[in-house]
Amino acid sequence: MRQNRVSGSRERRMRGSFLIWRSRHIKERQFIVILSVLVGLVTGLTAVLLKNMVHYTHRFFTEQLQVDSGHLLFFVYPFIGILFTWLFVKYFVKEEISHGVTKVLFAISRRGSMIRSHNNYSSMVASTLTIGFGGSVGTEATIVLTGASIGSNLARFFRMNYKVMTLMIGCGAAGAISGIFKAPIAGIMFTLEVLLLDLTMASLVPLMLSAITSYVIAFFFMGDAFLFSDPLITRFDMGNFPWYVLLGLFSGLLSVYFIRMNIRVEKFLKRITHPLKRMALGGILLGLLIFLFPPFYGEGYTVLDVLMDGDAGHRLLSNTYFFDYRGHVWVVLFYVVALVFVKVIATALTNGSGGVGGVFAPSLFTGGVAGYLLYLLLGLAGVEVPASHFVLAGMAGVMAGVMNAPLTAMFLIAEVSGGYSLLLPLMLTSVTSYLTGQGMEPYSIYARRLALRGDLLTHNKDKAVLTLMKLNKVVETDFRLVDADDTLGDLVKVVSKSSRNLFPVVDKEKHLLGVVLLDDIRKIMFNQEMYAVSYVRDFMTIPDTVIDINDSMEQVMRKFEESGAWNLPVLQDHAYVGFVSKAKIFNTYRRVLIHFSDDE
Repeated sequence: MRQNRVSGSRERRMRGSFLIWRSRHIKERQFIVILSVLVGLVTGLTAVLLKNMVHYTHRFFTEQLQVDSGHLLFFVYPFIGILFTWLFVKYFVKEEISHGVTKVLFAISRRGSMIRSHNNYSSMVASTLTIGFGGSVGTEATIVLTGASIGSNLARFFRMNYKVMTLMIGCGAAGAISGIFKAPIAGIMFTLEVLLLDLTMASLVPLMLSAITSYVIAFFFMGDAFLFSDPLITRFDMGNFPWYVLLGLFSGLLSVYFIRMNIRVEKFLKRITHPLKRMALGGILLGLLIFLFPPFYGEGYTVLDVLMDGDAGHRLLSNTYFFDYRGHVWVVLFYVVALVFVKVIATALTNGSGGVGGVFAPSLFTGGVAGYLLYLLLGLAGVEVPASHFVLAGMAGVMAGVMNAPLTAMFLIAEVSGGYSLLLPLMLTSVTSYLTGQGMEPYSIYARRLALRGDLLTHNKDKAVLTLMKLNKVVETDFRLVDADDTLGDLVKVVSKSSRNLFPVVDKEKHLLGVVLLDDIRKIMFNQEMYAVSYVRDFMTIPDTVIDINDSMEQVMRKFEESGAWNLPVLQDHAYVGFVSKAKIFNTYRRVLIHFSDDE
């Protein structure tokens, strides 16, 4: 024990010496550049590691399965994976680690951009267990949380401030997407659109360096192959313009369904309070869906690769009991419809029952299959369109709607497919989908829960500053309390010892009964004849509006505007806590705004 203390003390001294040396010899901007490259390097290696862990685990369990029939192992594997994941999280991590991107957004908004160090590895292990055994989720949210954690903890290790820590979180996320997909532009767009970082040169350069560094690492270890095996060579036909608009409309509606169904299924599972019962029900239902629809097994990118071929019916029905019907167009059509609408249920069951993974890959899967569905329907109507283009455009469309990120979707699909000639239809489908879904679901699937609680940092600087402010930091507690049964004489004694002109009236349980203002007693407070015959209750007024200690700063400001008051009482479980004033909020707001807007 003593040796550990000595070792820790030596480490702190060495780090302190380095930090002093760094502050003297390396300017902060230069150090941020160095740090962003370091984050990209580590995140790129992490992305390569995760990709291989999931790939080889998945391959180990599926490569021996027969193609021409269903297999009960598709029912068993996902449940085993969720069980192992649950055990790992419960006994090793001891903290919920699902919904990685939402956790990153919450860390930026409410935790000072601090992410616990176990996230450097814990979600990778859990995600490998979940997806490798067939859980119907993706690795992208996992690697984003891991990359963000690496950035946050490296910045914290070097004692950087909140602004730099937030920037390093963005660098980690950009590097994560760049490394896992070999798509650096998409990584940068993801950070700007989904994590809502401000676009300035001071932030853009580090993001680019992290994304490029991570891409180089992924390229070195995994080569230059695209995610999909056949690069696109067919050019965009302007005659198909209306069909891409139609696909965008369908993708937008589908993205709204995806968000709402995902949340609804997870809420249903959360009602089951016992974790083993929840895991059993979710695991069994998930196993049943994957048994009927093996394309749901794992991330599903191989299925999308198959669909781009166009005549994919026979391969799509592999490992199913429908294999003998692979030549029947209507069977294939109904099977594809089921894939489009049931995938999100399989994803929600995976996460809701204890698995760890994200909705990034499922949204791409749903969009790709939706594009293939429209391709089949147009074919039945005698309209010939390229299957690969519609699969890719559908992927971009649903992703844009689910994540509220049309630029990310457009550049990601272009980068992973080599289809830069498709930028126009990708843009058209993504924007149409985004606009279609915005009217019904204004927030992305990641931000929806946080936005409803007022915990979401946005590009609106006023709202962003209010989100960063914490109510408990502006509550003033130096008010002298009085009792309703106190006499005017007792009250005058309290006034003589107070520096405030406001006096909360509380009972024995500290429940707020009212407020006495100095102005209300000023004319009679020196009339000693009334000291024994007048009581506090005669002068107190009941506030029209009170603030709960759990209210967001946006709610607090709304209450000030609606009431017209300059001071409002703050309660916690109906008990008096203190008062908050407009002046205190404005002073704090100015300090946070200066720090938030400082671009040096």
